Amino acid sequence: MSDHLLPIPWIDVVLIVALIAVNGLLAMSELAIVSSREARLKAMAKRGSSGARTALELGSDPGRFLSTVQSGITLIGIIAGAFSGAVLGEPVAQRLQLLFGIKDELAHSLGFGLVIVVTTFVSLVIGEIVPKQLALRSPEPIAVIAARPLLWLARITAPFVWLLNSTSSLIFKLIGLDRESRNHVTAEELHLVVAEAQTAGVLEESERAIISGIVRLADRPVREVMTPRIDVDWIDIAASPDQIRRVLLDTPHSRIPVADGSIDNIVGVIQSRDLLAAKLKRQPLDLKRLCRAAPVIPDLMDAMDALVVLRAADVPLALVHDEYGHLEGIVTPGSILAALAGTFAHDVEHGEEPPIVERDDGSFLVSGAASADVLVDRLGMLLPGDRDYSTVAGFALSVLKHIPVCGEKFKHDGWTFEIVDLDGRKIDKLILTPPRRRNAADAAER
Repeated sequence: MSDHLLPIPWIDVVLIVALIAVNGLLAMSELAIVSSREARLKAMAKRGSSGARTALELGSDPGRFLSTVQSGITLIGIIAGAFSGAVLGEPVAQRLQLLFGIKDELAHSLGFGLVIVVTTFVSLVIGEIVPKQLALRSPEPIAVIAARPLLWLARITAPFVWLLNSTSSLIFKLIGLDRESRNHVTAEELHLVVAEAQTAGVLEESERAIISGIVRLADRPVREVMTPRIDVDWIDIAASPDQIRRVLLDTPHSRIPVADGSIDNIVGVIQSRDLLAAKLKRQPLDLKRLCRAAPVIPDLMDAMDALVVLRAADVPLALVHDEYGHLEGIVTPGSILAALAGTFAHDVEHGEEPPIVERDDGSFLVSGAASADVLVDRLGMLLPGDRDYSTVAGFALSVLKHIPVCGEKFKHDGWTFEIVDLDGRKIDKLILTPPRRRNAADAAER
C-alpha cells in the first residue's frame, strides 16, 4: 500500500450517484406505466394528453416495454457497481489500512467490498424502493411524463430489445404458457377494492354497501330480490267496493295484483291511483277494466335484466314464475332498491322488520327471509360461492338438511346459529352468536 493517500474522486462519486438516479427514474417509470389504470389514461388521452397516448401504446406491448426498461436498469447496475469498485475501492482501502492498521491485501478486499455494499444499499434505496413507492402513489401522472422518453429509449435500443423479446417469447412457448396476461377484473376483486376504499376513509359504510350491492346485482337471480308469493297482497277481481276499500286500507302498496279466485290466476295489476281517479269521477270500481297487464319473467332471470323489463312495462310490477309456470312471487323497482339500500323506515312502520338487528349481548337477530348476502356484508362470514339458496333460511336448510325445530343449533365459520322462531315450517328468526362471544360464554360456563 502506498504511503501517499489517493484522494476521493468526488466527480466519479457524483457520476455514480447520477447513474443510480437514472436507474431510479427507469424503475419508477416502469412501475408507473404497469400500475396505471387504463381507464384513467384513456380519459387523459381524450383530453389531449399525448403522454397518456404514448403510455397506452407502451402498455399495449409489455414485452417490448419491459425488455427496454430492464436492459437499461441491468446495464446501469453493472456499470455503477464495476465503476464504483474501480474508482473508490483503492482510496477506501488506504483509509481502512490507515485507521485500523490492517494488512494491504485484507484492506484492499475490505475496501472493495465496503464500496460494493454501500453502492448496493444506495441503489436499492434511491434506485428502487423510493422511486417505486412514488410511482405507486401517482402512477398515471408519472406515466404520462415518463412515456415519451421511454419511447425514445425503446427506439434507440430496438435491435437489442427485439433480441430479448424474441428470446423471452421462445422460452414461454417452450414451457407452454401464454405470455399475454389476461388481466380481467372479477366481481370479488371489485368488492375488495370497495372494502379497501372504505377502510381508507374514501367511502362511508352506507356507500360501500350500495356499491357492493350494485356490483352483485347483475349476478343475482330475480328470485333473490322478489317478494315471495306468501307475502304478496292481492285482491279478487270479483271483490265488492267494501272489500276493495278494506284491502286498500290494509296494504301499504300502491300496486296490487288482481286475481280470479286464487293468487295462481293473476289477471293483472291495479294501481291505487286508478281506483282513486275512478272514485273521484264517480265511476264504478270495475277491477277488470282498470287493471293492467303485468309482464311475466322467469325466476332465474338476472335482477338487472328484470329492471330492464320493469322499465318497459305498462305497470312497474312483474310476476315471477318458476320453470313449471307456477307463481313464485312479484318484483318491483322497490324490491330492487331494497336489495341495494336495505329496508326503509316506511317499510318497518308497515310491519316489514329490518333483516338484521344487533342485540345488547353482541349477538344478532336475523330474519330468515333476509338475503344471504347479509351474512357476508354485515357479519363478514364466509359462504360458498356456488350456493343455490338466496336467503338466510335457505342457508340454514342447506346446512341442516332437514326442517329444523325451534331451538335447534348449528355452527358455521365459527358462528353459532340458533333457530328461535318458526312460522309453520318456515324459518322466521335466527340468533347468530359471533365466535369470540361464544368462546367467552363457554369459558364462563366452565
